[in-house]
Amino acid sequence: MPDNECSKHGLSRTLVATIGFCFALVGCSTSGQGPSAPVEARDASGFSITETARISGRAREEFSQANQALDAGNLDRAIELLSELTRSSPELTAAQINLAIAHQRKNEQEKAESALLAALASNPRHPVALNELGILYRRSGKFQEARTRFEAALTAYPEFHPAHKNLAILCDLYLADPSCALEHYEHYRTAVPGDEKVEMWIADLRNRVAR
Repeated sequence: MPDNECSKHGLSRTLVATIGFCFALVGCSTSGQGPSAPVEARDASGFSITETARISGRAREEFSQANQALDAGNLDRAIELLSELTRSSPELTAAQINLAIAHQRKNEQEKAESALLAALASNPRHPVALNELGILYRRSGKFQEARTRFEAALTAYPEFHPAHKNLAILCDLYLADPSCALEHYEHYRTAVPGDEKVEMWIADLRNRVAR
């Protein structure tokens, strides 16, 4: 079920695996020719981020299974697999982030926060982890903390459009900061043109500012 801020703006939650970012897992080679090369994926606006982690073939398969369970809504299975991965491959921040998402879907906010903080301990500039933590804090009513995380994501990756959209919504609905909201809605629109809802929000915001 979407939370209140999602329903107000029709904002759907998305899994890390579906927002166009590739967490490239480099498994151990069995051919003696070294590890396989990382793979980069781009989203519709051209933004890309690649995470490379040297893990075993078994861990790679478990990560794939965990993502399938997460996509299917089998949260308990996803949490089981991802929890094991975070113990066996703590350097794999993608597992920490997906674990946090699974916990968020079960309304286990403290566990979700712990997983995201663990991911940021490994990579303090990770934009997806910062963005997810911002969403968690917004849901918890910690609006200034949420803003800090979204802004940190954009400091690290200025073209990271999900953080632009989330920061705009935060400023618009919760912080009464229309200039911030308009700035980041427009950044998002530039990165992802054709989003009719964002166009509507921008028009509505301009009308409110002009009054």
